[in-house]
Amino acid sequence: MNIFVFKTNIGTKKLVEALKPVFGRQRAISRWSVDIEDIDNVMRVVTRSKLLEVDIIKMVRGLGFECEVLES
Repeated sequence: MNIFVFKTNIGTKKLVEALKPVFGRQRAISRWSVDIEDIDNVMRVVTRSKLLEVDIIKMVRGLGFECEVLES
């Protein structure tokens, strides 16, 4: 299991809803969330397989959102 954390510009519930169809098709993603109350709109993605950070970033950017790895 991998846990990835990203900074995004997904700042409303409506925008979060746009991710559901894309993430729902990915069997490798077991859980995900976006904290729209956080200044960085932090998105956490839990995966079960070899899905990489770059794959998740491509999916999110493909929907027109900003997404980058959040460094700790």
